[in-house]
Formats: sequence, C-alpha cells, structure tokens
Amino acid sequence: MDESRVVTPLEVDDEHAAEVALRPQRLADFVGQAGIHEQVHVLVEAARGRGEPIDHILLYGPPGLGKTTLAQIIATEMGVQARLTSGPALEHQGMLASILTSLNDRDVFFIDEVHRLNHAVEEALYPAMEDLAFDFVAGRGAGAQTLRLSLNRFTVIAATTRAGALGGPLRDRFGVTFRLDYYDVAELTDIVRRSARLLKIAIDDDGATLLATRARGTPRVANRLLRRARDYAQVRADGHIDVAAAGAALDMLGIDAAGLDEMDRRVLAALCGPLRGHAVGVQTIAVSVQEEPETVEDVVEPYLIRLGMLARTPRGRVPTARAYEHLGLAVPPGTVGAGDTQPSLFA
Repeated sequence: MDESRVVTPLEVDDEHAAEVALRPQRLADFVGQAGIHEQVHVLVEAARGRGEPIDHILLYGPPGLGKTTLAQIIATEMGVQARLTSGPALEHQGMLASILTSLNDRDVFFIDEVHRLNHAVEEALYPAMEDLAFDFVAGRGAGAQTLRLSLNRFTVIAATTRAGALGGPLRDRFGVTFRLDYYDVAELTDIVRRSARLLKIAIDDDGATLLATRARGTPRVANRLLRRARDYAQVRADGHIDVAAAGAALDMLGIDAAGLDEMDRRVLAALCGPLRGHAVGVQTIAVSVQEEPETVEDVVEPYLIRLGMLARTPRGRVPTARAYEHLGLAVPPGTVGAGDTQPSLFA
C-alpha cells in the first residue's frame, strides 16, 4: 500500500501560521544576537525620542535566524505599521510606487530577499530612500515628462542571505547593517522552551536541549523539530517530550547526532564517493544529489562548512577528514584536516 500523500495548501498554511505564532513580538522576548539586540534598543529609543523614523537597516545572514522577526519587532517598538514584501514580488516600478505612497509617517517597509530586486525597481528605490521622493515618467514619446511624488518619512529594512550580491549603490544607502549569526545551544534551548510554552507542549530540560543541539544553530529549525517531536510524543509518548521521545523523533526524521539531515549526508556521500579526489563546483554537486544549486549553496553548504566537514578551495569544494569520519569512511591521505596532511610552508 502506498502511504505517500499530497500535502494540501491548508496544511502548508497551518504550518506557516504555527511558525508565525511563535515569533516574538517585542524586543524583550527576542532571544540571542546580544550585540544586535542592544544596538536595536538604542536605535529605537533614540528615534522615538526625536520623533523620527529609524535609519534604513540592512539585515543579512543565513536563512531562519530571525531577520523578518527582527524587522517586525522594530516596527512594533517604534509604534508603527510594517509593510512586508520580497524582492521577486516587486516586478515593476508601479508596484513599488503603490506601496511607498501608502506608507504612513515613520512606517517600516520590509523587503525580504532584497538581492533579487528588479534592476529598474532598485534604481527607483534610491531617491525614495534618500530624498523621500518617487520619480516616474508620465506619457510616451515627445510628450513624456518626469514627475516626482513626495513620500512620507519611512524606513526600509531589507533582508538578504547574500549581502555580496547587493550592488554598492544600494548597500551604501543603508545607515545600519547587522549580520545575524548562528545561535548557540543555550539560546536555542531557551527558544525551544518558550515555543513549547506557547504551543502548550510538555517538555523537560533534557528533551529541549537535545532538540536545540541538533537544530543547526537556527531558531526556525529548532521550532520545526519541536513541532515534529510534539507529533511523535502525542502518538508514542503520552504527549510528553523527554530525551527519549525527542531522540526517537529525530531518528524518525533522519536527523543525526551532528544535526545533519538526509540532504546533508547525500552531499557528503557524493563528495566522499563518486566525486572523491576532485574539487568540484556547486553545479556539479547539485546535479549529483538532484537538488537546486541555490539550495546546496544557501542551505547545505554553510552548515557543513561551519562543522568543518566541507572546505572551499580556489578549485572548488572538497570534503574534509571530518566528513569521511562522520560517514564512517577511511580518510584518504592528503585530505584537508587529516593528520598526515603536509604542513604549510608558511606555518
């Protein structure tokens, strides 16, 4: 009997709604990113004291670390509305004009995936950010004329996973730039406990710590693992998540002790198997594991590099000794990180 099924839009909406419900609404509830936390507090207090909009902010870092959440928190702390969109959604200048002219004084305009903005839209955003004006061309041919719309004061908060993909003119227009980094286990444990309280899930400290340990340093992943552990505990463990129930749920999901999932292990297996001995590019890896190159580069690679299982070289990506060890394979001589690797001439 085929047990596979199609995930319905309603289920997807429910999962998204559950994720949104777990997002903190105030700065005091935002866990982690201590340096950014303090700077945001100062920026908000100063802007509110002067009755001005907060300066334009660029947030960058790996996905799932809270960029959208932080933008919404800033709007809430400022006592203004947040208008959320994404780079791909702004297809032409007319859509940008519609949003900008609807903003009230000091409102926040959040643009996710800002590195994917249409070039014409990006150029139209420059005068809006600097001069609070939107320029557009009315009419065609010889009778065309450039008109300028005045805008209310507002703040652009942009988020990206690829800060290097932003052009200099756009990047320079942000007065504040924050890089969000991965969370440590203690911070993720606090996030899991908080989410469990909101979801009314019974979980003990050891169970919360185990989920946090395998959450890849990412709150979004931690909350996803918590919801799946809740499902397992509801069916197999009387609704209580202890370390045994959490471990069994993670095993069922294919999340190993290092936090690697099936796709991570497939990438390592390809590098340590068929592609062994060769430095390869993202495209080659993506074809080998039948995945999109963007997924490999933005989701899989950063965590493997952080664990020291993957290294980038001028010739391409290579697995390290730790990758072979994690897969239970013999480490070839000369592998990056192997004990018998020839020492550097410049050591």
